[in-house]
Amino acid sequence: MFTLPSLVKSALVGIGAILATFPLFAAERTMADLIVKADYLVSMAPESSVQEKAAVVVRDGVIIAVGPEADIAASYQADKVIGGEGRVLMPGLINGHTHTAMTMFRGVADDYELMTWLQKYIFPLEGQFVDPEMIEIGSSLACLEMIETGTTNFVDMYFYPEVIAAVVERCGVRATLSAPAIDFPSPGFKGWDDSFAAAKKFVADWMGKHPRIRPAYAPHAPYTVSEEHLAEVVAEAKKTGGWISMHLAEDKSETETILERYGKRPIPHVADIGMLDVNMIAAHVVWPNEDEIKMLAEAPLGAIHNPTSNMKTAAGFAPIPQMLKAGVKVGLATDGAASNNNLDMWEEIRLAALLHKGVSGDATAVPARAALHMATLGGAEAIGQNSLVGSLEVGKRADMIQISLESTETTPLYDVISHLVYAVNSRDVVTTIVDGAVLMEDRQVKSLNAEEVRAAAVRKGAEIKKAIAK
Repeated sequence: MFTLPSLVKSALVGIGAILATFPLFAAERTMADLIVKADYLVSMAPESSVQEKAAVVVRDGVIIAVGPEADIAASYQADKVIGGEGRVLMPGLINGHTHTAMTMFRGVADDYELMTWLQKYIFPLEGQFVDPEMIEIGSSLACLEMIETGTTNFVDMYFYPEVIAAVVERCGVRATLSAPAIDFPSPGFKGWDDSFAAAKKFVADWMGKHPRIRPAYAPHAPYTVSEEHLAEVVAEAKKTGGWISMHLAEDKSETETILERYGKRPIPHVADIGMLDVNMIAAHVVWPNEDEIKMLAEAPLGAIHNPTSNMKTAAGFAPIPQMLKAGVKVGLATDGAASNNNLDMWEEIRLAALLHKGVSGDATAVPARAALHMATLGGAEAIGQNSLVGSLEVGKRADMIQISLESTETTPLYDVISHLVYAVNSRDVVTTIVDGAVLMEDRQVKSLNAEEVRAAAVRKGAEIKKAIAK
């Protein structure tokens, strides 16, 4: 039962919180650049739960406070405040493996198994059309799509990475850009020697150059890069401390090829070269066996799950529940838009939660929070950036998004995590922030001219379509 003194005390506390929002009555508050509010805060910090009526404070691109909205209002003021009514605030999504400029090949070759798709369609298309202009247009389109759908950080593997870096610098997102190297001719290169030389130069030029851009080496795959050349990459990575991004154990035919060529499976093959001793982002990892999963868990490696792409090319189903149980760091990704056909991470989150239930017959195989974790903090761990991003915690960079819960498909609301995984779609993303900079607000992208980006892609697509038709 409330007593009169307790009621008076509660009333005074409430009045004090209200008066603190007015300059006349407020105690001196700490100045910040940005305050973002939310009806529901999903920080993804370890052991955290959903907080209601909360806010995040940002200064110089860094989160300096996270807490109840009333406490934040009483202690901080900012040049810009973004309201949170009907919204979830959470970390930005991390796309752990893509090929950004392949947005220009979206829908150009569908319904083929992986090796047919790659060797008969994609490699020839790249040889014919990939140049700096196409890369600039395609990567701009990709950045626009990612900003609109809530991806704030991505790992790329594609040609002319210096062009992509300029686009990333301009559009405001965070990225690991890996320079491809392959044993046979590719756009701009005759073979391994010149492509790897260019990769080394790109990493050297961009190492520490920009706070949002990390360079990496990208030997394409064990079946397209020789044992000797993979050893060169390992030596270079050890010398510079650079990361490696590579396709690994993606397809059954890859396993057969490597077995025939080297007498061992892909993961032991690259392990014997030393690739599991350096920091590596391994894309797909669909076909590891039990012993190889243990090897991956002990390595400084992140395995990147690409559910849509792997299903579309019939590459198979990665043993994600077993990998998570063994302690493998697992992130999520879309792959390129030529094999997906979009960069929508919400689809990957949902599929990561659903398909493993269906494949295993176990409805608990990948719970909703585990799927969301792979796209946020787990994804950051997989690419070695969890001290920087992946959760909304004091000291981390302010990469975050707001999701509207006011659509028909998110009504009614019982469990926020459930809605984020099973109900929300990319159109519900209303705000995208990277490094404290607001890249999209109320669905309006600020860092790119969306109409110009789409118009350029339409023009270039028409050129490609006309050339293909000849």
